[in-house]
Amino acid sequence: MKSVRNYLKTSAILMVLFLSSCSDYLDTTPITEDTITDNNGIVIEDAAAAESRMNAVYGTFGSGYWQLDFLLAGDGQSDNAYIGADNPAIFQYEAYQMLSTNSQMKGDWNDIYNNINTCNIVINYVDQATDLSTTRRDEMIGEASLIRALNHFHAVQLWGDCPIATQAVFSVSSENFDEVFDALFPTRKPVAEVYDQIITDCLVAIDLAPDGSNKFKANKMGAKALLAKVYATMPNPDWNKTIQYCDEVIAGGYTLLPTYDHLFDSAHEGNDESIWEVNGDGWGSPIGAWNTFMFLGTDWKKFNAPSHTLVEAFANNGDTQREASSITRANVGWADNYWSSTNYPFAYKMRDTNGNQNFYIARLADILLLKAEALASLGDAPGAMTLVNQVRARVGISPISATDASDAVYKILDERLMELAFEGDRWFDLKRMGKAVEILSQQKDGNGVVLPTASNINQNRLLWPIPQDKLDANGLLTQNPGY
Repeated sequence: MKSVRNYLKTSAILMVLFLSSCSDYLDTTPITEDTITDNNGIVIEDAAAAESRMNAVYGTFGSGYWQLDFLLAGDGQSDNAYIGADNPAIFQYEAYQMLSTNSQMKGDWNDIYNNINTCNIVINYVDQATDLSTTRRDEMIGEASLIRALNHFHAVQLWGDCPIATQAVFSVSSENFDEVFDALFPTRKPVAEVYDQIITDCLVAIDLAPDGSNKFKANKMGAKALLAKVYATMPNPDWNKTIQYCDEVIAGGYTLLPTYDHLFDSAHEGNDESIWEVNGDGWGSPIGAWNTFMFLGTDWKKFNAPSHTLVEAFANNGDTQREASSITRANVGWADNYWSSTNYPFAYKMRDTNGNQNFYIARLADILLLKAEALASLGDAPGAMTLVNQVRARVGISPISATDASDAVYKILDERLMELAFEGDRWFDLKRMGKAVEILSQQKDGNGVVLPTASNINQNRLLWPIPQDKLDANGLLTQNPGY
Protein backbone atom coordinates (compact mmCIF):
# COMPACT_ATOMS: atom_id res chain seq x y z
CA MET A 1 0.00 0.00 0.00
CA LYS A 2 2.84 2.41 0.87
CA SER A 3 4.54 1.74 -2.47
CA VAL A 4 1.29 2.47 -4.32
CA ARG A 5 0.92 5.73 -2.41
CA ASN A 6 4.51 6.75 -3.22
CA TYR A 7 4.02 5.91 -6.89
CA LEU A 8 0.83 7.98 -7.08
CA LYS A 9 2.46 10.86 -5.26
CA THR A 10 5.58 10.90 -7.42
CA SER A 11 3.76 10.62 -10.74
CA ALA A 12 1.20 13.23 -9.80
CA ILE A 13 3.76 15.77 -8.59
CA LEU A 14 5.69 15.37 -11.82
CA MET A 15 2.56 16.10 -13.78
CA VAL A 16 1.75 19.12 -11.59
CA LEU A 17 4.92 20.72 -12.91
CA PHE A 18 3.44 20.71 -16.41
CA LEU A 19 -0.28 21.16 -15.86
CA SER A 20 -2.11 23.97 -14.15
CA SER A 21 -5.29 22.21 -13.02
CA CYS A 22 -5.60 18.97 -11.09
CA SER A 23 -8.55 18.02 -13.26
CA ASP A 24 -6.23 17.95 -16.29
CA TYR A 25 -4.18 15.04 -15.05
CA LEU A 26 -6.07 13.16 -12.40
CA ASP A 27 -9.49 11.62 -12.50
CA THR A 28 -10.15 12.88 -9.03
CA THR A 29 -13.92 12.82 -9.39
CA PRO A 30 -15.74 12.80 -7.07
CA ILE A 31 -13.40 14.54 -4.66
CA THR A 32 -12.55 17.71 -6.55
CA GLU A 33 -14.52 20.31 -8.43
CA ASP A 34 -12.63 21.41 -11.50
CA THR A 35 -14.79 24.35 -12.57
CA ILE A 36 -14.01 26.64 -9.64
CA THR A 37 -10.95 28.72 -8.96
CA ASP A 38 -10.47 30.56 -5.74
CA ASN A 39 -9.33 34.18 -5.23
CA ASN A 40 -6.33 34.18 -2.92
CA GLY A 41 -7.90 31.29 -1.06
CA ILE A 42 -11.37 32.89 -0.85
CA VAL A 43 -13.99 30.48 -2.13
CA ILE A 44 -17.16 32.00 -0.61
CA GLU A 45 -16.70 35.75 -0.52
CA ASP A 46 -20.01 37.02 0.86
CA ALA A 47 -23.59 36.15 1.78
CA ALA A 48 -24.74 36.19 -1.83
CA ALA A 49 -22.03 33.71 -2.79
CA ALA A 50 -22.94 31.57 0.20
CA GLU A 51 -26.60 31.45 -0.81
CA SER A 52 -25.56 30.57 -4.34
CA ARG A 53 -23.52 27.69 -2.95
CA MET A 54 -26.50 26.51 -0.89
CA ASN A 55 -28.70 26.63 -3.98
CA ALA A 56 -26.12 24.37 -5.62
CA VAL A 57 -26.35 21.98 -2.67
CA TYR A 58 -30.10 21.64 -3.13
CA GLY A 59 -29.57 21.49 -6.86
CA THR A 60 -27.78 18.16 -6.35
CA PHE A 61 -31.24 16.63 -5.98
CA GLY A 62 -31.62 17.33 -9.69
CA SER A 63 -28.75 14.93 -10.42
CA GLY A 64 -29.27 11.69 -12.27
CA TYR A 65 -28.96 9.67 -9.10
CA TRP A 66 -31.71 11.49 -7.22
CA GLN A 67 -33.99 12.02 -10.20
CA LEU A 68 -33.78 8.46 -11.52
CA ASP A 69 -31.21 6.02 -10.30
CA PHE A 70 -32.05 5.82 -6.60
CA LEU A 71 -35.50 4.69 -7.77
CA LEU A 72 -33.95 2.18 -10.15
CA ALA A 73 -31.77 0.93 -7.31
CA GLY A 74 -34.46 0.99 -4.64
CA ASP A 75 -37.36 -0.35 -6.71
CA GLY A 76 -36.16 -1.58 -10.10
CA GLN A 77 -33.71 -4.12 -8.72
CA SER A 78 -36.22 -5.31 -6.12
CA ASP A 79 -39.38 -7.38 -6.37
CA ASN A 80 -41.91 -4.54 -6.62
CA ALA A 81 -40.92 -3.50 -10.15
CA TYR A 82 -39.60 -4.84 -13.44
CA ILE A 83 -36.93 -2.35 -14.42
CA GLY A 84 -37.99 -2.32 -18.09
CA ALA A 85 -37.26 0.43 -20.61
CA ASP A 86 -34.40 0.16 -23.08
CA ASN A 87 -31.04 0.80 -21.40
CA PRO A 88 -28.74 -2.27 -21.43
CA ALA A 89 -26.62 -0.85 -18.60
CA ILE A 90 -29.71 -0.63 -16.40
CA PHE A 91 -30.79 -4.17 -17.29
CA GLN A 92 -27.72 -5.26 -15.30
CA TYR A 93 -29.30 -3.80 -12.15
CA GLU A 94 -32.34 -6.05 -12.43
CA ALA A 95 -30.42 -9.15 -13.53
CA TYR A 96 -27.89 -8.85 -10.66
CA GLN A 97 -25.13 -8.97 -13.28
CA MET A 98 -23.59 -5.58 -12.70
CA LEU A 99 -20.18 -5.12 -14.32
CA SER A 100 -17.52 -2.82 -12.93
CA THR A 101 -17.59 -1.02 -16.30
CA ASN A 102 -21.33 -0.32 -16.10
CA SER A 103 -21.77 3.26 -17.31
CA GLN A 104 -24.95 3.93 -15.31
CA MET A 105 -23.41 2.73 -12.05
CA LYS A 106 -20.31 4.82 -12.74
CA GLY A 107 -22.62 7.81 -13.11
CA ASP A 108 -24.25 6.98 -9.78
CA TRP A 109 -20.86 6.98 -8.03
CA ASN A 110 -19.94 10.27 -9.68
CA ASP A 111 -23.26 11.87 -8.81
CA ILE A 112 -23.18 10.82 -5.16
CA TYR A 113 -19.63 12.00 -4.58
CA ASN A 114 -20.06 15.17 -6.60
CA ASN A 115 -23.10 15.87 -4.44
CA ILE A 116 -20.97 15.34 -1.35
CA ASN A 117 -18.28 17.64 -2.71
CA THR A 118 -20.86 20.37 -3.31
CA CYS A 119 -21.83 20.05 0.36
CA ASN A 120 -18.17 20.13 1.38
CA ILE A 121 -17.66 23.49 -0.31
CA VAL A 122 -20.26 25.02 2.01
CA ILE A 123 -19.12 23.15 5.12
CA ASN A 124 -15.43 23.93 4.53
CA TYR A 125 -15.66 27.54 3.32
CA VAL A 126 -18.88 29.25 4.41
CA ASP A 127 -16.95 30.83 7.31
CA GLN A 128 -15.24 33.01 4.70
CA ALA A 129 -18.42 34.92 3.86
CA THR A 130 -17.88 38.37 5.34
CA ASP A 131 -21.47 39.63 5.64
CA LEU A 132 -23.25 36.41 6.53
CA SER A 133 -24.97 36.24 9.90
CA THR A 134 -23.79 33.62 12.37
CA THR A 135 -27.29 32.18 12.49
CA ARG A 136 -27.51 31.74 8.74
CA ARG A 137 -23.96 30.39 8.54
CA ASP A 138 -24.78 27.72 11.12
CA GLU A 139 -27.99 26.82 9.32
CA MET A 140 -26.06 26.33 6.09
CA ILE A 141 -23.54 24.06 7.79
CA GLY A 142 -26.39 22.04 9.30
CA GLU A 143 -28.24 21.72 6.00
CA ALA A 144 -25.15 20.77 4.01
CA SER A 145 -24.08 18.29 6.70
CA LEU A 146 -27.39 16.47 6.51
CA ILE A 147 -27.35 16.26 2.72
CA ARG A 148 -23.76 15.02 2.89
CA ALA A 149 -24.89 12.38 5.40
CA LEU A 150 -27.73 11.30 3.12
CA ASN A 151 -25.39 10.81 0.17
CA HIS A 152 -22.82 8.92 2.25
CA PHE A 153 -25.70 6.75 3.52
CA HIS A 154 -26.62 5.77 -0.02
CA ALA A 155 -22.98 5.19 -0.94
CA VAL A 156 -22.35 2.81 1.97
CA GLN A 157 -25.52 0.84 1.22
CA LEU A 158 -24.64 0.51 -2.46
CA TRP A 159 -20.89 -0.19 -2.24
CA GLY A 160 -20.18 -1.14 1.39
CA ASP A 161 -16.73 0.11 2.34
CA CYS A 162 -16.41 3.43 0.52
CA PRO A 163 -14.51 6.72 0.63
CA ILE A 164 -15.48 9.29 3.24
CA ALA A 165 -15.26 12.69 1.56
CA THR A 166 -15.13 15.72 3.85
CA GLN A 167 -12.67 18.02 2.05
CA ALA A 168 -13.28 20.07 -1.09
CA VAL A 169 -10.14 20.59 -3.20
CA PHE A 170 -9.87 23.36 -5.78
CA SER A 171 -6.26 23.24 -6.83
CA VAL A 172 -3.19 21.12 -6.31
CA SER A 173 0.49 21.89 -6.45
CA SER A 174 3.70 20.29 -5.28
CA GLU A 175 3.44 22.53 -2.19
CA ASN A 176 0.00 21.33 -1.04
CA PHE A 177 0.06 17.84 -2.44
CA ASP A 178 0.68 16.04 0.85
CA GLU A 179 -2.18 18.00 2.39
CA VAL A 180 -4.71 17.05 -0.28
CA PHE A 181 -3.41 13.58 -1.16
CA ASP A 182 -6.07 11.68 0.79
CA ALA A 183 -8.80 13.68 -0.91
CA LEU A 184 -7.32 13.14 -4.36
CA PHE A 185 -6.67 9.43 -3.85
CA PRO A 186 -9.26 8.22 -1.35
CA THR A 187 -9.24 4.76 0.13
CA ARG A 188 -12.33 2.78 0.97
CA LYS A 189 -13.16 3.20 4.64
CA PRO A 190 -14.74 0.39 6.64
CA VAL A 191 -18.52 0.47 6.77
CA ALA A 192 -18.45 1.21 10.51
CA GLU A 193 -16.34 4.34 9.94
CA VAL A 194 -18.68 5.55 7.21
CA TYR A 195 -21.63 5.18 9.57
CA ASP A 196 -19.74 7.08 12.26
CA GLN A 197 -19.33 9.99 9.83
CA ILE A 198 -23.01 9.83 8.84
CA ILE A 199 -24.06 9.92 12.50
CA THR A 200 -21.71 12.83 13.19
CA ASP A 201 -23.16 14.82 10.29
CA CYS A 202 -26.73 14.06 11.40
CA LEU A 203 -25.94 15.28 14.91
CA VAL A 204 -24.50 18.50 13.46
CA ALA A 205 -27.74 18.92 11.53
CA ILE A 206 -29.85 18.35 14.64
CA ASP A 207 -27.87 21.09 16.35
CA LEU A 208 -27.65 23.62 13.51
CA ALA A 209 -30.17 22.94 10.73
CA PRO A 210 -33.51 24.77 10.50
CA ASP A 211 -36.42 23.37 12.48
CA GLY A 212 -38.88 20.92 10.98
CA SER A 213 -41.39 23.55 9.86
CA ASN A 214 -39.59 23.97 6.53
CA LYS A 215 -40.13 20.58 4.97
CA PHE A 216 -38.35 21.54 1.74
CA LYS A 217 -35.07 22.13 3.59
CA ALA A 218 -32.70 19.69 5.23
CA ASN A 219 -34.08 20.15 8.73
CA LYS A 220 -33.63 18.90 12.29
CA MET A 221 -36.49 16.41 12.16
CA GLY A 222 -35.25 15.10 8.82
CA ALA A 223 -31.91 14.47 10.53
CA LYS A 224 -33.64 12.51 13.30
CA ALA A 225 -35.57 10.48 10.72
CA LEU A 226 -32.34 9.69 8.88
CA LEU A 227 -30.61 8.75 12.13
CA ALA A 228 -33.44 6.34 12.95
CA LYS A 229 -32.87 4.55 9.65
CA VAL A 230 -29.09 4.69 10.02
CA TYR A 231 -29.20 2.97 13.40
CA ALA A 232 -31.48 0.30 11.90
CA THR A 233 -29.23 -0.26 8.88
CA MET A 234 -25.70 -0.15 10.30
CA PRO A 235 -23.86 -3.35 11.24
CA ASN A 236 -25.18 -4.60 14.58
CA PRO A 237 -28.26 -2.34 14.51
CA ASP A 238 -28.99 -0.28 17.60
CA TRP A 239 -32.75 -0.81 17.81
CA ASN A 240 -33.09 1.26 20.95
CA LYS A 241 -31.54 4.24 19.16
CA THR A 242 -33.86 3.60 16.23
CA ILE A 243 -36.85 3.71 18.57
CA GLN A 244 -35.51 6.83 20.32
CA TYR A 245 -35.25 8.82 17.10
CA CYS A 246 -38.50 7.43 15.70
CA ASP A 247 -40.25 8.55 18.88
CA GLU A 248 -38.74 12.03 18.63
CA VAL A 249 -40.03 12.31 15.07
CA ILE A 250 -43.45 10.88 15.93
CA ALA A 251 -43.73 13.44 18.74
CA GLY A 252 -42.96 16.24 16.28
CA GLY A 253 -46.57 17.00 15.38
CA TYR A 254 -46.79 14.95 12.18
CA THR A 255 -49.99 13.09 11.26
CA LEU A 256 -50.92 10.56 8.58
CA LEU A 257 -52.89 12.25 5.83
CA PRO A 258 -56.49 10.96 5.84
CA THR A 259 -56.37 10.52 2.06
CA TYR A 260 -53.36 8.54 0.87
CA ASP A 261 -53.44 9.98 -2.64
CA HIS A 262 -52.90 13.49 -1.28
CA LEU A 263 -49.30 12.49 -0.66
CA PHE A 264 -48.67 12.37 -4.40
CA ASP A 265 -51.20 14.58 -6.17
CA SER A 266 -48.94 17.71 -6.06
CA ALA A 267 -51.77 19.68 -4.46
CA HIS A 268 -50.64 18.91 -0.91
CA GLU A 269 -46.89 19.56 -0.90
CA GLY A 270 -45.31 20.14 2.49
CA ASN A 271 -48.23 18.31 4.10
CA ASP A 272 -48.72 17.17 7.70
CA GLU A 273 -47.16 13.77 7.01
CA SER A 274 -44.09 15.12 5.27
CA ILE A 275 -40.89 15.32 7.32
CA TRP A 276 -38.45 16.18 4.52
CA GLU A 277 -39.22 16.33 0.83
CA VAL A 278 -37.32 17.40 -2.26
CA ASN A 279 -39.05 20.33 -3.91
CA GLY A 280 -39.32 20.12 -7.67
CA ASP A 281 -39.83 23.75 -8.59
CA GLY A 282 -40.31 23.92 -12.34
CA TRP A 283 -38.04 23.73 -15.35
CA GLY A 284 -36.22 26.99 -14.66
CA SER A 285 -35.25 26.01 -11.10
CA PRO A 286 -32.21 24.08 -9.80
CA ILE A 287 -34.53 21.07 -9.54
CA GLY A 288 -36.56 20.86 -12.72
CA ALA A 289 -38.03 17.46 -11.92
CA TRP A 290 -37.64 15.38 -15.05
CA ASN A 291 -38.08 12.01 -13.38
CA THR A 292 -41.82 11.74 -14.10
CA PHE A 293 -41.09 11.05 -17.76
CA MET A 294 -38.86 8.11 -16.82
CA PHE A 295 -41.74 6.22 -15.22
CA LEU A 296 -44.97 7.40 -16.78
CA GLY A 297 -46.21 7.70 -20.38
CA THR A 298 -46.82 5.69 -23.52
CA ASP A 299 -44.33 7.44 -25.80
CA TRP A 300 -41.61 4.88 -25.00
CA LYS A 301 -41.28 1.88 -22.70
CA LYS A 302 -40.73 3.23 -19.21
CA PHE A 303 -38.69 2.16 -16.18
CA ASN A 304 -40.04 0.42 -13.05
CA ALA A 305 -43.17 -1.27 -14.37
CA PRO A 306 -45.12 -2.56 -11.34
CA SER A 307 -44.50 -6.24 -10.61
CA HIS A 308 -47.00 -9.03 -10.19
CA THR A 309 -45.73 -9.34 -6.60
CA LEU A 310 -46.84 -5.80 -5.87
CA VAL A 311 -50.17 -6.08 -7.69
CA GLU A 312 -50.94 -9.32 -5.86
CA ALA A 313 -50.05 -7.77 -2.50
CA PHE A 314 -52.57 -4.99 -3.07
CA ALA A 315 -55.20 -7.50 -4.19
CA ASN A 316 -54.63 -9.91 -1.31
CA ASN A 317 -55.06 -7.09 1.20
CA GLY A 318 -58.01 -5.41 -0.49
CA ASP A 319 -55.78 -2.35 -0.69
CA THR A 320 -57.50 -0.37 -3.42
CA GLN A 321 -56.43 3.08 -2.20
CA ARG A 322 -52.69 2.53 -2.27
CA GLU A 323 -52.93 0.56 -5.51
CA ALA A 324 -54.77 3.43 -7.24
CA SER A 325 -52.16 5.93 -6.06
CA SER A 326 -49.20 3.73 -6.94
CA ILE A 327 -50.23 2.20 -10.27
CA THR A 328 -51.98 3.51 -13.38
CA ARG A 329 -52.66 1.56 -16.56
CA ALA A 330 -52.87 2.27 -20.28
CA ASN A 331 -53.05 0.46 -23.59
CA VAL A 332 -49.59 0.62 -25.16
CA GLY A 333 -47.74 -0.49 -28.24
CA TRP A 334 -45.61 -3.10 -26.56
CA ALA A 335 -45.86 -6.25 -24.46
CA ASP A 336 -43.26 -8.29 -22.59
CA ASN A 337 -42.88 -11.38 -20.41
CA TYR A 338 -44.50 -9.53 -17.56
CA TRP A 339 -47.58 -7.75 -18.93
CA SER A 340 -49.69 -7.61 -22.09
CA SER A 341 -50.13 -4.42 -24.11
CA THR A 342 -53.67 -4.02 -22.78
CA ASN A 343 -53.82 -2.18 -19.45
CA TYR A 344 -50.05 -2.12 -19.13
CA PRO A 345 -49.15 -0.82 -15.63
CA PHE A 346 -46.99 2.20 -14.84
CA ALA A 347 -45.58 3.52 -11.58
CA TYR A 348 -47.81 6.46 -10.71
CA LYS A 349 -46.45 8.28 -7.67
CA MET A 350 -44.30 10.45 -9.94
CA ARG A 351 -47.04 12.06 -12.05
CA ASP A 352 -46.45 15.85 -12.33
CA THR A 353 -45.16 16.60 -15.83
CA ASN A 354 -44.46 20.32 -15.30
CA GLY A 355 -41.09 19.94 -13.60
CA ASN A 356 -42.71 20.38 -10.17
CA GLN A 357 -42.68 16.78 -8.94
CA ASN A 358 -41.69 16.46 -5.28
CA PHE A 359 -40.48 13.28 -3.64
CA TYR A 360 -40.04 12.33 0.00
CA ILE A 361 -36.80 11.73 1.82
CA ALA A 362 -38.83 10.96 4.96
CA ARG A 363 -42.50 10.84 5.85
CA LEU A 364 -44.39 9.67 8.93
CA ALA A 365 -45.66 6.30 7.66
CA ASP A 366 -42.06 5.26 6.90
CA ILE A 367 -41.04 6.15 10.47
CA LEU A 368 -44.01 4.33 12.03
CA LEU A 369 -43.12 1.18 10.13
CA LEU A 370 -39.43 1.60 10.95
CA LYS A 371 -40.30 1.76 14.65
CA ALA A 372 -42.44 -1.35 14.17
CA GLU A 373 -39.41 -3.09 12.67
CA ALA A 374 -37.30 -2.11 15.68
CA LEU A 375 -39.94 -3.35 18.12
CA ALA A 376 -40.27 -6.66 16.27
CA SER A 377 -36.49 -7.04 16.23
CA LEU A 378 -36.53 -6.62 20.02
CA GLY A 379 -39.26 -9.25 20.36
CA ASP A 380 -42.30 -7.00 20.80
CA ALA A 381 -44.55 -8.35 18.04
CA PRO A 382 -47.81 -6.92 19.48
CA GLY A 383 -46.33 -3.43 19.76
CA ALA A 384 -45.00 -3.69 16.23
CA MET A 385 -48.35 -4.73 14.80
CA THR A 386 -50.13 -1.86 16.55
CA LEU A 387 -48.05 0.53 14.43
CA VAL A 388 -48.57 -1.53 11.27
CA ASN A 389 -52.32 -1.42 11.81
CA GLN A 390 -52.20 2.34 12.33
CA VAL A 391 -50.77 2.63 8.81
CA ARG A 392 -53.30 0.13 7.42
CA ALA A 393 -56.24 1.94 9.02
CA ARG A 394 -55.42 5.09 7.05
CA VAL A 395 -56.24 3.24 3.81
CA GLY A 396 -59.24 1.37 5.22
CA ILE A 397 -57.92 -2.20 5.24
CA SER A 398 -58.29 -4.77 7.99
CA PRO A 399 -55.90 -5.03 10.92
CA ILE A 400 -53.53 -8.00 11.07
CA SER A 401 -51.63 -9.81 13.80
CA ALA A 402 -48.34 -11.68 14.02
CA THR A 403 -47.68 -15.03 15.66
CA ASP A 404 -44.20 -14.04 16.79
CA ALA A 405 -41.39 -11.57 16.14
CA SER A 406 -40.21 -13.35 12.98
CA ASP A 407 -43.71 -13.32 11.53
CA ALA A 408 -43.98 -9.64 12.42
CA VAL A 409 -40.83 -8.85 10.42
CA TYR A 410 -42.27 -10.43 7.28
CA LYS A 411 -45.57 -8.62 7.73
CA ILE A 412 -43.78 -5.30 8.24
CA LEU A 413 -41.87 -5.96 5.02
CA ASP A 414 -45.16 -6.62 3.21
CA GLU A 415 -46.64 -3.42 4.62
CA ARG A 416 -43.62 -1.39 3.54
CA LEU A 417 -43.93 -2.97 0.08
CA MET A 418 -47.45 -1.56 -0.29
CA GLU A 419 -47.00 1.73 1.58
CA LEU A 420 -43.67 2.80 0.05
CA ALA A 421 -43.79 1.32 -3.46
CA PHE A 422 -41.89 3.46 -5.99
CA GLU A 423 -40.33 5.67 -3.30
CA GLY A 424 -36.90 4.01 -3.59
CA ASP A 425 -37.02 1.90 -0.42
CA ARG A 426 -37.65 -1.76 -1.22
CA TRP A 427 -34.13 -2.92 -2.14
CA PHE A 428 -32.69 -1.21 0.92
CA ASP A 429 -35.47 -2.61 3.14
CA LEU A 430 -34.81 -6.17 1.99
CA LYS A 431 -31.07 -5.80 2.58
CA ARG A 432 -31.51 -4.17 5.99
CA MET A 433 -33.90 -6.88 7.16
CA GLY A 434 -31.71 -9.71 5.86
CA LYS A 435 -34.32 -11.01 3.41
CA ALA A 436 -32.93 -9.88 0.04
CA VAL A 437 -31.50 -13.17 -1.26
CA GLU A 438 -34.41 -15.22 0.07
CA ILE A 439 -37.12 -13.05 -1.50
CA LEU A 440 -35.44 -11.78 -4.66
CA SER A 441 -34.39 -15.29 -5.73
CA GLN A 442 -38.10 -16.14 -6.06
CA GLN A 443 -39.22 -13.31 -8.36
CA LYS A 444 -41.66 -14.42 -11.06
CA ASP A 445 -42.74 -13.30 -14.50
CA GLY A 446 -46.30 -12.80 -15.75
CA ASN A 447 -46.85 -16.56 -16.04
CA GLY A 448 -45.81 -17.29 -12.48
CA VAL A 449 -42.45 -18.72 -13.55
CA VAL A 450 -39.38 -17.82 -11.49
CA LEU A 451 -37.28 -15.36 -13.49
CA PRO A 452 -34.05 -16.87 -14.92
CA THR A 453 -32.10 -13.89 -13.58
CA ALA A 454 -33.38 -14.45 -10.03
CA SER A 455 -30.76 -17.17 -9.54
CA ASN A 456 -28.01 -14.57 -9.96
CA ILE A 457 -28.72 -12.95 -6.61
CA ASN A 458 -26.28 -13.84 -3.83
CA GLN A 459 -24.60 -12.10 -0.92
CA ASN A 460 -21.87 -10.62 -3.13
CA ARG A 461 -24.49 -9.08 -5.42
CA LEU A 462 -26.02 -7.15 -2.54
CA LEU A 463 -23.19 -4.68 -3.10
CA TRP A 464 -22.30 -3.02 -6.37
CA PRO A 465 -18.79 -3.14 -7.86
CA ILE A 466 -16.43 -0.21 -7.50
CA PRO A 467 -16.38 1.50 -10.93
CA GLN A 468 -13.47 0.27 -13.00
CA ASP A 469 -12.38 3.77 -14.02
CA LYS A 470 -11.95 4.67 -10.33
CA LEU A 471 -9.82 1.59 -9.77
CA ASP A 472 -7.72 2.44 -12.82
CA ALA A 473 -7.15 6.02 -11.65
CA ASN A 474 -6.51 5.22 -8.00
CA GLY A 475 -4.40 2.23 -7.05
CA LEU A 476 -5.46 2.61 -3.43
CA LEU A 477 -9.01 1.50 -4.18
CA THR A 478 -9.96 -2.16 -4.05
CA GLN A 479 -12.81 -4.12 -5.66
CA ASN A 480 -15.71 -5.80 -3.89
CA PRO A 481 -15.75 -9.62 -3.74
CA GLY A 482 -17.38 -11.38 -6.65
CA TYR A 483 -16.49 -8.80 -9.31
